[in-house]
Amino acid sequence: MSAAVAADSRWLKRFHPADGALARLVCLPHAGGAAGFWFPLSERLAPEVETLAVQYPGRQDRRAEPGLGDIAELADGVVEALLPLLDGRPLALLGHSMGAVLAYEAARRLEHEAGYRPDVLFTSGRRAPCRRREENVHRQPDQALLAELRELGGTAPELLDDRDVMALLLPSVRRDYQAIETYRHRSGPEPSCPITVLTGADDPRTTVDEARDWRQHTSGDCTVEVFPGGHFFIGDHLAEVAALVTGRLLPLRR
Repeated sequence: MSAAVAADSRWLKRFHPADGALARLVCLPHAGGAAGFWFPLSERLAPEVETLAVQYPGRQDRRAEPGLGDIAELADGVVEALLPLLDGRPLALLGHSMGAVLAYEAARRLEHEAGYRPDVLFTSGRRAPCRRREENVHRQPDQALLAELRELGGTAPELLDDRDVMALLLPSVRRDYQAIETYRHRSGPEPSCPITVLTGADDPRTTVDEARDWRQHTSGDCTVEVFPGGHFFIGDHLAEVAALVTGRLLPLRR
């Protein structure tokens, strides 16, 4: 891991060193997810695009830290970790599910508080912040939370069936669900960077219409890419997603 990324290696993981990369992509995982979710995409993008995967508190190497049940606090942590790494190369944020909202809030902070405009915001598997649904999975018993994870996919069934493992993981999952389910979009300046929306045609948590409404959250362009599949469609379409990222980012290199 390079010295630059080690500036706050708690928050940012770099799986494939790419010191000569032409652009940088910051990836934020879903509720209950970890930085390793992005390893396959990082592998595909290297060495042209350097991928930094966000590691939330309360899991894997950060399991001793208390989790954060608030999107604003998570966004503040991400931005603080990113500020020392802004070096003029094209920068994009890519978040999946809860990570999409977190990437959006980080983009707002970077542009309107830190004065650094990301080049592209990729939002995946999440309806627009203005499209609210009442959800309270984080208040339900463990079995209901496990049922939610089974329905959405994205978690290996053998992990879900392992009581000891899930006893360790569920507190972090619950805290993430608390963060996203209690999130409320606040009025204020929106990002001016273009938004590229990725969504699954059969995602039970996001309709295509809800995904299209991301256009209300940027003064720039907004495009929507619909993929076959459900909530975790992204795992089945890594080649297409990688091509989309490089196609948006590399033409911007300075």
